[in-house]
Amino acid sequence: MIPEQPTLPGLKAAAAGCEACDLYKTGTQTVFGEGAVHAKVMFVGEQPGDREDVEGKPFVGPAGRLLDEALVAAGIDRTRVYITNAVKHFKWKPAGKRRLHQKPNAAEISACRPWLDAEISLIKPGILVLLGATAAQAMLGRDFRVSTQRGQFIERAGLPLMMATVHPSSILRAPDDESRELEMAAFIRDLQRLATRLKG
Repeated sequence: MIPEQPTLPGLKAAAAGCEACDLYKTGTQTVFGEGAVHAKVMFVGEQPGDREDVEGKPFVGPAGRLLDEALVAAGIDRTRVYITNAVKHFKWKPAGKRRLHQKPNAAEISACRPWLDAEISLIKPGILVLLGATAAQAMLGRDFRVSTQRGQFIERAGLPLMMATVHPSSILRAPDDESRELEMAAFIRDLQRLATRLKG
């Protein structure tokens, strides 16, 4: 349950006991958002990965390191933004000793939506950056395509200004070094557009 007068620590504590969908049964813990309390920018990813599930913090695994690199390249200070996910538990299937990421379904995304809405209303960011299709479709509807509308600023009534771009994990999945470099450069360009907007 969302506390009546939420604070970030209060939300995080309440979310720790969330059983709104079945993912709490297999995730190690709820991975809540973190960052600057009145951040101008909130980044929203899909869900925690294996490292995040273990450490209890968002974007600390390989995709998080790549995001850090891109933020530095774009001149954005990670300590001044807020980072969270559309879904707060790691969804996975076993593969030998490894835990393989599974895409959350509509019911899981919708079960977690009140937490995301509470974070947005508490932080009051000027811009929401939606990382990847899951986050973008959670906020902009199922017909939204990151591939055709990435890097554009989108206005919707009652919500902060939004921009969608790829999830850093998609860059890690690029088939070779050359395509990875091209993908990373495009990602950095999107974040530079964000940095320019923030200065403007």
